[in-house]
Amino acid sequence: MPFAVPGASPMIKKFSNNPILRPEEVIPSRPDFEVLAVFNPGATIHAGDVLLLARVAERPLPKPGHVATAFLNLESGKIEPLYVPLDDPDLEMNDPRVFRYQERDYLTSISHFRVARSTEGRKFEIAEGPSYLPATAYEAFGVEDPRITQLGDWYYLTYSAVSPMGVLTALARTRDFLNFERMGNIFAPDNKDVAIFPEKIADRYYAFHRPSLKHLGQPSMWLASSRDLLDWGRHEFLIGPRPGKWDSQRVGCGAAPIRTQAGWLQLYHAADENIRYCTGAILLDLESPSQVLARSEEPFLVPDQNYECVGFMPNVVFHSGLTVNGSDELALYYGAADDKICGATVSISKVLASLREQ
Repeated sequence: MPFAVPGASPMIKKFSNNPILRPEEVIPSRPDFEVLAVFNPGATIHAGDVLLLARVAERPLPKPGHVATAFLNLESGKIEPLYVPLDDPDLEMNDPRVFRYQERDYLTSISHFRVARSTEGRKFEIAEGPSYLPATAYEAFGVEDPRITQLGDWYYLTYSAVSPMGVLTALARTRDFLNFERMGNIFAPDNKDVAIFPEKIADRYYAFHRPSLKHLGQPSMWLASSRDLLDWGRHEFLIGPRPGKWDSQRVGCGAAPIRTQAGWLQLYHAADENIRYCTGAILLDLESPSQVLARSEEPFLVPDQNYECVGFMPNVVFHSGLTVNGSDELALYYGAADDKICGATVSISKVLASLREQ
């Protein structure tokens, strides 16, 4: 039965076959691993199909009395398992996602990307093996949460690269989702939630990013621009958390923005003090995207179903992929409870009408 959660919006129509991808439907990348989660996909249209680039989180098969993880061994170039006895005095475990061993932090899983395709955007077939694996020192603990932007014939991927050096944003591109060209790191640690605009503005590319602040301020959305997609500057604060509201603790961009006659429509995720993640929107000026014209007072995508409220991280909907269906409908693809993928549709015009001028 659905959970009754205040703030659920009649604008959103969740797919009747949610979740559309579950961990048990994904084949592990190797026989001694297990899939913990499939979530937070990028989305696009490719070769007539709806294509998801899903994040798949894995770990070595459990061994009694041990914590298990895996990492990219830079000497061998291979992903290798690591088992640590739970009674080892050098082990510190305070978070289900991270542990510390011999003065070094490890994630409890390692992630790669995997392509899933659908002819109608509801029922997906996911590839039997990884499409994009960790391959550099900056990706030793995995690649996470891709966003996809099409520019000409190329599909550009921004994603979080995770290693002992921190969480940064890397860039890659592909034409066929079979062969990928790594283009390098574009935002230094700690930075994530990066999405590139689908066209230039005044001869510059634009992107959202989200620095993780350690001294002053809160995790907020920023804007940057570039002439070549590689060197980013002209950073400007865009929006931050609002005390007492649904987005009171952190905000970050979802997928790439949508051009409308009213302005750039950007969906964003946010968390409150209870770590409840929801989705709302902002409207930006078409020629000057640092100018916020309007913003959601209330979220329109909230965790109100059992599959969103129960899982690895309860009460989370994390939108990171969308496609445009016709002139007025968006199909949203999102991670639910940090372990499965779901979908929903929403009207562009209704989202615009729900925003409050700033």
